[in-house]
Amino acid sequence: MPPLNLPEQVDQLRTLAHDFEALHARVRDVSYTPGTDALRQIRPLLLKTQDLTATTLARLGALDSSAYTGIAGSRASLECLASVVVASSLAGTDLASALYANPYEGAPFPGYPADGASVRTARHAEAIPKMTGHLADAAHQLDLSATGCHYVATGIRSDLAAIREAAATTQRAAGPSLTGTQYDALKSFSLGGCRLYESSQRGLGVTRVATGNGTRVSIATFRALAKRGLVNRDTSTSLFRGQKITVTEDGQHALARPRPAVTATPPAAKTTPKPSAVQGAHR
Repeated sequence: MPPLNLPEQVDQLRTLAHDFEALHARVRDVSYTPGTDALRQIRPLLLKTQDLTATTLARLGALDSSAYTGIAGSRASLECLASVVVASSLAGTDLASALYANPYEGAPFPGYPADGASVRTARHAEAIPKMTGHLADAAHQLDLSATGCHYVATGIRSDLAAIREAAATTQRAAGPSLTGTQYDALKSFSLGGCRLYESSQRGLGVTRVATGNGTRVSIATFRALAKRGLVNRDTSTSLFRGQKITVTEDGQHALARPRPAVTATPPAAKTTPKPSAVQGAHR
């Protein structure tokens, strides 16, 4: 499936939701006089609704034919967007029904008398409640359409956040491999009873690590593990009293992997000493 710019899809769905909201306000507040004026006022609302329905259908097709369908929970977003297609289509049907209920002023068939003022007033009085009902239904469906678009946009944004967090967790878990020394130090820390101390020697502060099992751990090794988020220290206590060292969740994951193999150091290449100029002169 082709890649899809999901952040761009979120922006497009937000824009579509705002368009539905704007159209909902127009339909809700439309003012008209039955007859030609009603046709003039309602026709652009119907055309805009059809346009937004087509746009929603395009957004649904783009998501459905992309790799987004492989993300857990994407089905709910697709079904919700399909419901927006239904709601906007129903809004269009309601607007069309309002136009159908509109009393037009065309001439009757030959032989029939033209409508008088009283007949026209009666036709308008009968049509207005029907048209008002259809317009109210259309406004309701447009409101549902806007809500659905916001819901799908929020869902995709949550999916993106979950994907980024999973990638970050994987990256942290993978990370650079530990050295054997770092692994042994981390193992000692996991056994408990390890603290970070600072003492004064010759007027200088010296930081050292004390382990419960007697394993010697340099301060450089501790700092390397702390920088990678594998260990924590209890900063609520003083270094002079000793700060408790604990292994983080990432550190536990690192310990779950096999201990790094010791890499043998290749022997240094032998070099043949060159004869000195004095030795060459005696030959």
